[in-house]
Amino acid sequence: MPPASAELDRLTERLERAAAELRAGSLDPERAAAVVDECARLAGEASVELDRQVRAGEADAASAGQLALG
Repeated sequence: MPPASAELDRLTERLERAAAELRAGSLDPERAAAVVDECARLAGEASVELDRQVRAGEADAASAGQLALG
């Protein structure tokens, strides 16, 4: 699995490309719907990745605090 920031960068790039494709306005309705579905899926992946990073950061902070007290 790529590093966390690389994964978020990859998802961001894909979302930006999809948004540009939608803004161009040249898609037929079926393709536009598929791109919107892809955006929703990518946003879900980004949400999961951000949640994972937050939880990892909280765990690191908690263990660092425990070490400082110990």
